[in-house]
Amino acid sequence: MLEDQTTAASSPTAWPAAYPQGYAVVDVETTGLARDDRIISAAVYRLDARGEVEDHWYTLVNPERDPGPVWIHGLTSDTLEGAPLFQDIAEEFSARLDGRVLVAHNAVFDWQMIAREYARAGRVAPVSQRLCTIVLSKELGLPLPNHKLESLAAHFGVVQQRAHHALDDARVLAEAFRPSLRAAAARSVRLPLHECRPLTEWTDRAVPRQSAGYSGYRATSWRPTRKRPACPYPNPGRYEDGKPLKQGMRIAFSGDTSIERDLLEDRAIEAGLHVATSISRLTSLLVTNDPDSGTSKVVKARQFGTPVVDEAAFGQLLRDVEPASEG
Repeated sequence: MLEDQTTAASSPTAWPAAYPQGYAVVDVETTGLARDDRIISAAVYRLDARGEVEDHWYTLVNPERDPGPVWIHGLTSDTLEGAPLFQDIAEEFSARLDGRVLVAHNAVFDWQMIAREYARAGRVAPVSQRLCTIVLSKELGLPLPNHKLESLAAHFGVVQQRAHHALDDARVLAEAFRPSLRAAAARSVRLPLHECRPLTEWTDRAVPRQSAGYSGYRATSWRPTRKRPACPYPNPGRYEDGKPLKQGMRIAFSGDTSIERDLLEDRAIEAGLHVATSISRLTSLLVTNDPDSGTSKVVKARQFGTPVVDEAAFGQLLRDVEPASEG
């Protein structure tokens, strides 16, 4: 159940002095995507300052509830029955994270799941910064068809052996992160580091345990819902390419963003836009960095013909939002 392996490797000589001294490449598999979902397996690849692998570690975790989408991660209740609880592996997990930048693919999600598990255990994860490889790949301008891990891996010739297995996903990410880090160093790119704040809010609801197939799983948003003031402007309709946004337009977001999502939403509201939590025929614009992700919002946007732009384009549009029509 636990693995540890140490390797020695060399690395380039030139390096930006401001870069972090070590990284913890992390992947967690979970029972779902909501605030009350739990981690069922975790893997950490520790890398040195230049991205060389120092060691790796993997463990199953008993979630004390139904394992969720078994057809994705392959971990059944029977498999997890004898696994340690999170509080039992928290100290070892901490040793792997301590003093390092947490690196993950869609790092906001991994960090929030980890932070909530630590909060449940009455502890705080020893992590102060995280780095999302999706954001880094965009900073580097990598020619990827989308921002899936498999696309990043394929770009660097990394072979995925077992998708949605925490240890193999962490290995693939570590192998893809190394050349990304070196490319950033060679160009003196400022790494997109974000603060990791401890979380204390979560919802624990009774979820039945099942040893057989899990048919009751229903994916929900893992982001907490925030109450927003009503937009004072009428909806002027859909965004048109080449024209400015207009106050009252309904804006929806999907997927990871380099700017904290709440901050991005706050900026949209301050500009007089309506932040929508779902997609409908009235939605003016969908903002997503991964238009091929297949999320429900992306699918509905495609069905309704809702315009789609990425975060960078949306940031430009926010600079000049047209006032609402009078009357």
